[in-house]
Amino acid sequence: MNSRGRLFLVSAGPGFTDLIPPLAEATLRTSEIIVGYDLYLTWIAPWIKGKQIHALPLLREKERAAMAIEFARDGRTVSLVSSGDIGVYGMAALALELMSEDDVFQVEIVPGISAAPSCASLLGAPLSHDYATLSLSDLLCPWEVIERRARQLARADLVLALYNVQSKTRTDGVYRILNILLEHKPAATLCGVVRNAYRSGQEHFICSLAELLQKRFDMLTTIVVGNRFTYRKREFIYTARGYNSRGAPARRLQQDQSESTIQPACENAIWVFSGTADGNALASKIIQNGFPVVISTATSYGRDLALQRLPDVSVRSGRIGVNARYRELQDSRASAIVDATHPFATEISSQLIALGTELNIPYLRYEREFIGGSSPAIFCETMEEAAATAIRMGKRIFLATGSKDLKVFLSHPGANEREWFVRVAPEPESLENALALEVPRSRLIAMQGPCSKELNEVLWKDWQIDCVVTKESGAAGGFSAKAEATGLLGIPLIVINRPRINYPFVAHDFDSIIDRLRALQTGFETSMH
Repeated sequence: MNSRGRLFLVSAGPGFTDLIPPLAEATLRTSEIIVGYDLYLTWIAPWIKGKQIHALPLLREKERAAMAIEFARDGRTVSLVSSGDIGVYGMAALALELMSEDDVFQVEIVPGISAAPSCASLLGAPLSHDYATLSLSDLLCPWEVIERRARQLARADLVLALYNVQSKTRTDGVYRILNILLEHKPAATLCGVVRNAYRSGQEHFICSLAELLQKRFDMLTTIVVGNRFTYRKREFIYTARGYNSRGAPARRLQQDQSESTIQPACENAIWVFSGTADGNALASKIIQNGFPVVISTATSYGRDLALQRLPDVSVRSGRIGVNARYRELQDSRASAIVDATHPFATEISSQLIALGTELNIPYLRYEREFIGGSSPAIFCETMEEAAATAIRMGKRIFLATGSKDLKVFLSHPGANEREWFVRVAPEPESLENALALEVPRSRLIAMQGPCSKELNEVLWKDWQIDCVVTKESGAAGGFSAKAEATGLLGIPLIVINRPRINYPFVAHDFDSIIDRLRALQTGFETSMH
């Protein structure tokens, strides 16, 4: 072996020439041979003119490293180039792995700026305390390991930089990770998203952890998820190290109201779990009666509806896990839980009942009045029963049941012999669910209900619908308008009865909820004296 060989493992940084360290420039100028990937080589083009260049595409990293090592063994001076820092999700570890203990060529590693610090500089100073990085690519790491690490990092409440966020073939993994984080971090946790840091097309923005669930990303995106000490100031986020607050209690997560609708929760407030028009109307009435209120919604659209009705109210949004919801209710010292969610949102209702019991917080359920089993509707107890009935009665079937249960209908025996038309909420997740089940775009409509009788009638007549399936979601859910439209068109209306839950307290009108809250308040005040 030739001892004169030299192998430089060179970091090209994020892609902005001014951020490539002078040591990297000097190393590249002294190298005879350059090995890398085309994109990285464009960033260092001024310093490698006239060199022997070997560019291999993505997914051929092992060949690149092996090639550079062979050149060094032959006594040549070669630079193996990687983006960011070559030692952080880069080529350095692979090169060291492929080298032999018997190799005698010199090795030098030139550090650079990895995605986490380069993106952090655009966002402010979110990495100024302990943090971790996690790659979401499962090409070299099993997905179950990635999920396990995400859960452990969330429990530790570390700031987290997510690399390799989303590819064309790996679309859902990031949302699974975000939901894991939401099991342990508040939905309002401040986050930053950066795309093409220090490259052409650079973009970045700040949002809450819950709001990330509504976003789309790619492999050029890095996400920085803050912790409970991450705050906002002007257009920046930063994670406080505690220089100004030693011995002081931790501050609550807070965001600039001008940027985000997720505001600090009021202590001792009534938490209204809503997302529906009647739920927001109930929250408004509770406020009018002098009670402080926090509204919690599952989606950003539900949050927007709440703020249209009540622009000054504190709002939480996002499908967070039970542990995070426990902490929010506990930390804010919620005085009561008012469950005004959709009649079919049984999972969240059951969770709120359990949390109320565990935290000793009074639970009140507002339930829309039942429409009942009046003719000509055909009432079914389950989705499966409704699917079988619809397939038996119709050929061009309209589903107004939402996106969550589409699979029950579209995978039912005989479903392939029918034409299905679907209305879903105007949410990315709802549309993606429908498209994933191969609902043709020409038979898909995204619209927030309730819809009028006239709109239903025109739409179903134009699509030549001969059977409609809906949920028994009460007058507020537009049931009457659907029943009237199907009656005018002379087509069957199949209705899934709402599930029955044994609520600790349930009322069908706003005044009963207010009276109960007053009684609870009086009892609380009496117990304080």
